[in-house]
Amino acid sequence: MENILDFSKELDINTLDGVVNLFYGNPALAGTPEHTMAGGILAQFQEHPEAWTKVDAILERSQSIQTKFIACQILEKLINTRWKILPDNQRQGIRNFIVNIIIKVSSDEAALHKEKFLVNKLNMVLVQILKQEWPKNWPSFIPEIVASSKTSLSLCENNMAILKLLSEEIFDYSAEQMTQAKTKNLKNQMCGEFSEIFQLCSEVLEKAQKPSLITVTLETLLRFLNWIPLGYIFETNLIEMLRNRFLENPTFRNVTLQCLTEIGGLAVGTEYNEKFIMLFNMTIPPSTR
Repeated sequence: MENILDFSKELDINTLDGVVNLFYGNPALAGTPEHTMAGGILAQFQEHPEAWTKVDAILERSQSIQTKFIACQILEKLINTRWKILPDNQRQGIRNFIVNIIIKVSSDEAALHKEKFLVNKLNMVLVQILKQEWPKNWPSFIPEIVASSKTSLSLCENNMAILKLLSEEIFDYSAEQMTQAKTKNLKNQMCGEFSEIFQLCSEVLEKAQKPSLITVTLETLLRFLNWIPLGYIFETNLIEMLRNRFLENPTFRNVTLQCLTEIGGLAVGTEYNEKFIMLFNMTIPPSTR
């Protein structure tokens, strides 16, 4: 088992999978010498400063979801602690690798469903990279993700999940993770490029028939509503579309109602009074007013 700690040699993926399975796969072995040894080896592997160089091989060849998850954790730690000191070509290589593997898995409906746990983790890794690279070193990210969303329904579905995560990281969780200047820059960038994202969301909500795609788009929209420019809400057909297409559908009713409630709670000027009255009249049954 110890040979996986020799970073001068090619990593034996099967051995690594075996160590992971020994530590995580059989609770009955907990506390045994073999289990303890496997845990120690895994800890040393994950803490090794060169562990990240093995991530691509693990994600491409491992047969264990748990092993792949560990690889993602290694990469997340690298991004959060050592990203800025990596050479440009290495950062670019990692970025491209993560994008390509996400596209590969999420472009296939069956693969996306089978490896949803892994894809969710890869999405988070990508968002951590975005927080470091976008917009300065990755100015084309928004146009790229919007364009790729139009090539496959399953890819579009996962791209919505990425945009949702990005919004949460910037607007909900950023206070503890980024400087105020960095947060402000990302917020301004997101708002400035939101027209392309909104157009994509609108197209999905108007035309899509796939329930899981519609649901994740509504959930993503919900995360946008408290920060996007008000014109996208009150000067488009968004409210009418939410009310007429989704509110009465049991599959989408809860998240649609959350969206409309979020809109109803926005602090806006008197110029949108008529829109609020319309929202009230559209969503509240006359018998309950």
